[in-house]
Amino acid sequence: MGSKANPKEQFLRAQAAEDILERIDFMRFPPCPAYLLGDWPSLLGKGLVDRGFGIWDGGPDSLDEEKPWESPFFGLIVSLFTLDTLNDLPGALLHYRNALPPGGVFIAQFTGAGSLPALRGIMQAADGDTTHARIHPQIDRPAASGLMSRAGFAKHVVDSHTLTVRYSSLETLVGDLRAQGINSVLADAPPPITRPGLARARAAFDDLREDDGKVSETFEILTLTGWQEGELDIEWNPKAGE
Repeated sequence: MGSKANPKEQFLRAQAAEDILERIDFMRFPPCPAYLLGDWPSLLGKGLVDRGFGIWDGGPDSLDEEKPWESPFFGLIVSLFTLDTLNDLPGALLHYRNALPPGGVFIAQFTGAGSLPALRGIMQAADGDTTHARIHPQIDRPAASGLMSRAGFAKHVVDSHTLTVRYSSLETLVGDLRAQGINSVLADAPPPITRPGLARARAAFDDLREDDGKVSETFEILTLTGWQEGELDIEWNPKAGE
C-alpha cells in the first residue's frame, strides 16, 4: 500500500502532515536526518525535504516498533497512525526515546479514545444483544501523557484536536477507515456481521442522518511530542538527503 496510496483517500495523514510541518516550523527545529513511519503518500516527507531534512521513509511494514533500534542516528522520528495498533505501546515509546540522540524529537499522531462515536453505536446495533469488540482499544490524553512520562522523555507534550467528517453512506465511512489502515487490528477477530446485522447497522446509520442526509463522524487526533535531553549535535548536509 505504501507509495501507491491515493493521497485523496489519506485525508487524516494529509491533515497530520500539515500539522506536524507547522509544529516543526514553530519549534524552528534544524534540518537533520528524519525517520518517518506511516507517511504512505509521502506528504510529510516532501515537506521536510523542502525544509532541508534528510528522509528515511520506513513504509508501513519496515520496522518492528516494539523492538530496540540499532543506533541514535535520526534527530527527528515521526509516527503517523501506527502507535495505537501496537500490543506494547509503553515499550515502543521507550525504544523511540532510546533511539533519539541528545536534543532529538519524537512526534506521533494517531486516533484517540474520542474517535468514531457514531460507528461504535452502529456496530453495537449491528451485533444486537451479543456485542463484540470490533474497534481496537484507543487511549486518551491523560493515559498518553502517563506513557510518555514512563518512557523517560526529558519533556513531553500531549495535545489533541478533533476532525469531523460527514458521510452519505455507511459503506463510505468503512471504506475510508480501510483505505487509511485504521480499521480494527484485533488479534482475535470478531465474527462476521450477519445479513440481519448489516441491515441493523444501515438502519442505525440512517437514524443518525441530519437534515442534509449525511452523518457526522468524529476523529480525535492525539499528538505526542517528546524530547531527548541535551542539545542536538548532528552534522548534516542537506544534499545528502537528495
